[in-house]
Amino acid sequence: MNDPLATRDPSPTAGGPAAALGVGVAQFAPGPDPAVNLAVMRSLAETAVSRGARLIVFPEYSAFFESVLGPSFVAAAEPLDGPFVSALAALAADLGVHVVAGMLEATDDPNRFSNTLVALDPAGELVATYRKLHLYDAFGDRESDWVRAGAVEEPETFNVRGLRVGLQTCYDIRFPEVTRRLVDAGADLVLVPAEWVRGPLKEQHWRTLLTARALENTVYLAAADHAPPVGVGNSMVVDPMGVELVTIGETTDVAVAWVSPERLTAVRARNPALELRRFAVVPR
Repeated sequence: MNDPLATRDPSPTAGGPAAALGVGVAQFAPGPDPAVNLAVMRSLAETAVSRGARLIVFPEYSAFFESVLGPSFVAAAEPLDGPFVSALAALAADLGVHVVAGMLEATDDPNRFSNTLVALDPAGELVATYRKLHLYDAFGDRESDWVRAGAVEEPETFNVRGLRVGLQTCYDIRFPEVTRRLVDAGADLVLVPAEWVRGPLKEQHWRTLLTARALENTVYLAAADHAPPVGVGNSMVVDPMGVELVTIGETTDVAVAWVSPERLTAVRARNPALELRRFAVVPR
């Protein structure tokens, strides 16, 4: 009996299967110097490309990070056409890949910035932006003291080699309707740049929530976190059956997995949960 879900795909070569997309999750610990962060990102991106990646995902706050949120974050914020995004555009164009990363976007409020994800295509063009919806006012932190929450709008997605890709950020993963809205907008792959702060049971929460969002939506999910000591690490790519295709532990590294349209089709044929649901996501 030929069951497409009975076995996992064999490990691909450096180029990956012809019909699949190589997705790299890059894990590092950004600091307060954007130039240093960009140098690390270029090195990781080059490694990812050598391993077959055509889409590379970096963490939340890749441009600038300190352990305590405060005025320095506002001062480091830039417009979308500023130096950081321009450098990412050059990186994407140099390597001929899509690049997604978190940045600090300047706003018209002198006391707040937007926690923004940007996606650049292989020509260096900005193809999608996402501003974090759910701010991290939990576990003793108050991100909303310094960050302006994104507006609830129609999900913005972009296409990579026939796959539709959606964006969300870190704490958003605790709100299942965020991922569901992306899937309703056609997303086959959801990217989750994060700075998932360490703490009691936090690593368990991270792994459980990422796997749940992939399983309940029968979707691929690629999450890139900060390396310790502040983040939990454990960046990963999860497939629509909840299988961790690749996982990074606590180190600075990049891991590549292959996202297959055929796998999505096979999983959704076996588990048609999206078709069988009886409730729609309604904005609050």
